[in-house]
Amino acid sequence: MSRTIIRGGLVITATEEIRADVLVDGERIAGLLAPGAAEHWDATARVLDATGHYVIPGGVDAHTHMEMPFGGTFASDTFETGTRAAAWGGTTTIVDFAIQPPGGSPREGLDTWHAKAEGRCAVDYGFHLILSDVGEQALKEMDGLVGEGITSFKLFMAYPGVFYSDDGRILRTMQRAADNGALVMMHAENGIAIDVLVEQALAEGRTDPRVHGQVRHPLLEAEATHRAIQLSRVAGAPLYVVHVSAAEAIAEITRARDAGLDVFGETCPQYLFLTVDELARPGFEGAKYVCSTPLRPAEHQASLWQALRTNDLSVVSTDHCPFCFTSQKELGLGDFSKIPNGMPGVEHRLDLLHHAVVEGRISRRRWVELASTTPARMFGLHPRKGSLAPGADADVVIYDPAAEQVLSAETHHMNVDYSAYEGKRITGRARTVLSRGEVVVDDGRYLGRAGHGRFLPRDTCQYLT
Repeated sequence: MSRTIIRGGLVITATEEIRADVLVDGERIAGLLAPGAAEHWDATARVLDATGHYVIPGGVDAHTHMEMPFGGTFASDTFETGTRAAAWGGTTTIVDFAIQPPGGSPREGLDTWHAKAEGRCAVDYGFHLILSDVGEQALKEMDGLVGEGITSFKLFMAYPGVFYSDDGRILRTMQRAADNGALVMMHAENGIAIDVLVEQALAEGRTDPRVHGQVRHPLLEAEATHRAIQLSRVAGAPLYVVHVSAAEAIAEITRARDAGLDVFGETCPQYLFLTVDELARPGFEGAKYVCSTPLRPAEHQASLWQALRTNDLSVVSTDHCPFCFTSQKELGLGDFSKIPNGMPGVEHRLDLLHHAVVEGRISRRRWVELASTTPARMFGLHPRKGSLAPGADADVVIYDPAAEQVLSAETHHMNVDYSAYEGKRITGRARTVLSRGEVVVDDGRYLGRAGHGRFLPRDTCQYLT
């Protein structure tokens, strides 16, 4: 097995910042030594110079949708292109969503996603499972799936007729999760009320992308979040609310956490760095920014950043679900409700969050915690992932904190024809990326390969007592 010494960098984890050399033996971290001490470890080891750079655990993006079917089309990134883009951005693990087909079984959905991903991923991957048709058989299957490392299940309070589950199905799923240790993930928006507002808007001739942000009202996110929390209390089950965007929803999560409940929240870069104004771009350009939950007015961002600092929001994931503007987003020309919901982002999460460090919004350790360590712990992958401790997988990023870059569709590696952050100048870039000890990106060169990434069976949430 090959050995590597990462020398001269500032090692940053969720808990400390130290000058140390990182020793990699094959696929695992062998240890951290005082600067210079590694020279006697193995004279034949490959040496990677990290002078002037940070050395951090690889990013863990716990919310992606590669090849997801939606709105009559599919997300434009495959597992091959999407995980390659993740690697370029310093993310070395993704957790994607397998989907139970309506009328089919959760097992059938999982098998389909295994077939899509196997042999194609550039970095390691796991699966959550979307339950779109909750019944007795699906609930029984949950127990076995948890035993196989599928330990989180997503439900939707939105999208009636597609993924929607009513309160009874949600409660039954939560009750099952309380017994088998699974974590229920919730898309919290009142889909029934939203559909009324969509119907009324279209009847009034309001068809532009900007209307998407109007009909998905912040209070409908807050109401659904409140309801999900109460159902989780009745069931005695933990709850993880995905892509939180509204200040009113954050308040519900904060109240629950202050009461000692096992309620966790996630947000995404698009809510931290973009606003609802993007939906009002001239012509049909606003369609690029249609996602759900929607982008919010700028005043919501202060609440999001505050919640990240206080840990009322614990994770920043991407909800990466890209659709090309030409041919895919354009399906909604003349009817905003038919625009495929989703935005690209898997490549830029680590860099955007580092830019927040530069701006003084979060600390360097909190950056690593949000992007790597907490998602690994939340979804049963720690300390194998999200850590630089001996025995952890050698998923390591040598990060250049001074590199400047301009985000653009011309230079990104995601398989989508636009950038949500076109022209945005940020500071910081992953220089060298190791996945299980193998260099997959180095100084502007991609050295990875499809099939390197392995499926990760996961333990249950590590924040639960």
